[in-house]
Amino acid sequence: MLPVTDLSRRAQQRLGAALRARVAGDDAAQRAAVIWGKPGERWFTPQDPVWRVHADASMFPGGVAALLLQSLHPLAMAGVAGHSGYRADPWGRLQRTSHFLATTTFGTIEDAEQTIARVRSIHERVRGRDERGRPYRARDPDLLSWVHVAEAYSFLTAYQRFAVEPLTAAEADTYVEQAAVVARLLGATKVPTTVAGLERALTAYRPDLEATDAARDAARFLLLQPPLPLVARPGYGLITTGGVAVLPEWARDSLGLQMARPLAPVATGIGRFGTRAVRWAMSGVAQERQLAADLS
Repeated sequence: MLPVTDLSRRAQQRLGAALRARVAGDDAAQRAAVIWGKPGERWFTPQDPVWRVHADASMFPGGVAALLLQSLHPLAMAGVAGHSGYRADPWGRLQRTSHFLATTTFGTIEDAEQTIARVRSIHERVRGRDERGRPYRARDPDLLSWVHVAEAYSFLTAYQRFAVEPLTAAEADTYVEQAAVVARLLGATKVPTTVAGLERALTAYRPDLEATDAARDAARFLLLQPPLPLVARPGYGLITTGGVAVLPEWARDSLGLQMARPLAPVATGIGRFGTRAVRWAMSGVAQERQLAADLS
C-alpha cells in the first residue's frame, strides 16, 4: 500500500471522498453509516471471502470487466441499452449497482432482503426485444444467472490478480458459494457454488454470446468516452486497463479489445498500480467499515 504521511493524509481523504461520491453518490457517507454501522444480523462477516472481495479496491477494475463481459449476451445488453439509461445517467446506474452490492454484502439481512425485493419488482417491468426481434425479460432466470456468472467471475478474478493477499483455493470456492446467496434470491437458478462450477458455467454460455453493435458501442463509451473531466481520465484509464486485462482472451477478442501476449502482463501491472492507488485513497474514508467490523 502506498505510504500515508501527515502531509498526504488530507489529499488522501479528499480523493477518497471524491471517489466514494462518484461511485456511491453524494449521500455516500450517510448511506455508508447505515450499511456498515446499523445494528442487526448480517449474512456475512468481515472474515468471509465475499466480504473481503466486495470491500476491496479490486472491485473497480472488476466492475469494468463485469460490465464488458455482461454486454456479450445480446438479450442482457438489449435490456441495459433499452432500460438502464447508462448513457444519459451512467453514474446513477453505477451508484445504484454499488448500493445494491454494498447492502446485500455488508448490510443487515432486513435491509438486504428489502433491497432485493425492490430490484425484483423493477425486473418485473423490464422487458422488450433485442435488435433481432428476440424477446427478453429481466426476470428471466437464465439472464439473471448470466449476469451473476459474469459478475462473480470478474470480481473474483480481479481480486485474485490485484488484491494484497489473494484468496486460497478453498476461500475462492467459498466466495463463489457465498455470492450465490443473493443471486438465488434475485431469481437466478443455474448458480455455481465452486470456482470450477463458475468456469464451467461461463463456458456453457459462450454459444449464446456475441459482440453486437450495442455491446461494442457500450464498450467504446465505457473505455473511451467516459463522462469525466480530462484531469480524471488518466486515473480512470488505469482502472479500465486493469478491467480489460481481467477479461478472458476470447471476450477481449469479441469486443475488439485484442491484446498482444507481451502486453498482457503490462496491462495487469497497470491495473495493479491503479488498484493500489484506489485502495490508498479509499482507506482515508474507511471509518464506516470499521464500525461494521466492530459489530461482528
